[in-house]
Amino acid sequence: MSHSLDGLWQPLYAELDGERAPAEVLPHTEVEVRGGTYAVRFGRITADTGAFFVETDVAHHCTLRGTAGPNAGRTIPCLFKFIDDTLMICYGLGGTRPANFRTAPGTQLYLATYRRKP
Repeated sequence: MSHSLDGLWQPLYAELDGERAPAEVLPHTEVEVRGGTYAVRFGRITADTGAFFVETDVAHHCTLRGTAGPNAGRTIPCLFKFIDDTLMICYGLGGTRPANFRTAPGTQLYLATYRRKP
């Protein structure tokens, strides 16, 4: 199923458990969402792939199901916000859907803000 989140996304900002991701990593990272799947690439290497579901019964909820890479076999509930060409996703790496767009030490939350690539 195709939706408005389909496309290539470049992270502008990311943090894990309250710690900001190194800025030098972000320009080399790309996320592709297409037809119910996702792929994360670092440079030319595809590091993580799986299914991407937007929940139709609850607004702003999506779920990832990893099929290859470090998240293979994992289900990751997420919260997302989408405005124009900016996408913010908070990933519940511990298996619990985030309640908001904030991380803190020990929460197992990953927050990223992306801009759609042309």
